[in-house]
Amino acid sequence: MHGVSAPNLVLVGPMGSGKSSIGRRLAERFGLVFVDADREIEARTGVSINTIFECEGEAGFRERERATLAELMNASDTVIATGGGAVLDAQTRRMLRERGFVVHLHVSVEQQLERLARDRTRPLLAGPDREGVLKRLSEAREPLYVEASHLRFDTDALTTAEAASKLGHLLDTHWRHATGIDPGAARDAGMNA
Repeated sequence: MHGVSAPNLVLVGPMGSGKSSIGRRLAERFGLVFVDADREIEARTGVSINTIFECEGEAGFRERERATLAELMNASDTVIATGGGAVLDAQTRRMLRERGFVVHLHVSVEQQLERLARDRTRPLLAGPDREGVLKRLSEAREPLYVEASHLRFDTDALTTAEAASKLGHLLDTHWRHATGIDPGAARDAGMNA
């Protein structure tokens, strides 16, 4: 089976699902460039995501996110880790699917709480009721992750290395790199060199 053809691999999912850590390993496996969309926004603005939220609110941040993702999606040969709320905009969801093979990294709220226990950098988790916030975000965003993605992958019980390895094997079947290089063949050629 030759999967969906796309020039980029895009990871969507809630915070703590492993988009950045798994994305880096997948980029290495397939010989692609890795970009964390949130870090890219910070590099372009010169300030943290927290500061953007404080100064411009979530709406201002989402506008910057939409513009940054549109630019990133014009490239090829890239693994893009999106922010957890990137799927909120219907136009962005459509763009991600058109220019990328989109994988929804799923994680339970319980696992998120464990993985994000020491994280104090995320504006949406600044209040005292982290579990309540994560549950509300999950209920609101889960259907949007499903709508945006070509493939769902559960990261709950897996280490980063296990998740990247298992997802990499799934991608060999479900995703065909649009530049004409089959990701599995490219990896195998690299291993035999």
